[in-house]
Amino acid sequence: MLYLTSGRVEDITSGRAKVVGRDNSGAVIAKYVTAKTRMPLSTWLRPSHNAETGGTNLLKSLLGEKGFPYPKSLYAVEDALRYFVKDKPEALIVDFFAGSGTTAHAVARLNRQDGGRRHSIIVTNNEVSAIEASGLRKSGHRQGDRVWEALGICESVTKPRIKAAFTGLRADGTPIEDDYKYTDIFPMSAGFEENVEFFELTYEDPDRVSLDMAFSSVAPLLWLKAGALGRRIDKRADGYDIADTYGVLFDIDSAEPFVRGIVKTCGSTVSRDLLITS
Repeated sequence: MLYLTSGRVEDITSGRAKVVGRDNSGAVIAKYVTAKTRMPLSTWLRPSHNAETGGTNLLKSLLGEKGFPYPKSLYAVEDALRYFVKDKPEALIVDFFAGSGTTAHAVARLNRQDGGRRHSIIVTNNEVSAIEASGLRKSGHRQGDRVWEALGICESVTKPRIKAAFTGLRADGTPIEDDYKYTDIFPMSAGFEENVEFFELTYEDPDRVSLDMAFSSVAPLLWLKAGALGRRIDKRADGYDIADTYGVLFDIDSAEPFVRGIVKTCGSTVSRDLLITS
């Protein structure tokens, strides 16, 4: 025999639930007048998906006590990505809300497990917390100055976390004293065979770009478009320059040797994407 809990009885007596009848055994049939609010149930039941052990504690191993609110479990993100890119070893994963950098970290682990060459592009702002912002203002600092920016999420969490994870070293140069716990178990101090580049997104004057006066600002975009592989062409050259996977023609009069150089470097089948002019 089952009895109504005191909470359900209270719901009926208070009018939140209304008795609409009884079944054959005489048990009360009641319906809530309005939908009853319920706490959502977690679907991340695996120990590896626990945000404290796989997120907060793991981040402490990398950064020390530097706080970050609610970091996701590295292994939960890894499992989510694996579902979509397990059979795509050349996949590009983009995360526009990078937070502490968990996505890039997870992609590196996936590559290590199967020899993949997946790329990740993560984007974040450099906000400081409301409490930090208040304290900085009281100290005479403003957004954009060195002290303020050093406390931003990108400079104090995202970049240091990725550097520590990929090199296996903490900020003070000491090896990370912890191990990865699931799927691929190895010391964090081993790091990853990944290359990392950090770029700052800025606003550029379109007139300067159209007049070819801002090549150094545009250069990283050309390198990313070419696949983010090999040497990056950062400076103007006489006539043209050819890197591992792309080239930049600076002077139209050098077009013929430029094309010959591209064919020599990349083979006879040349994509139009490789013939980039500034």
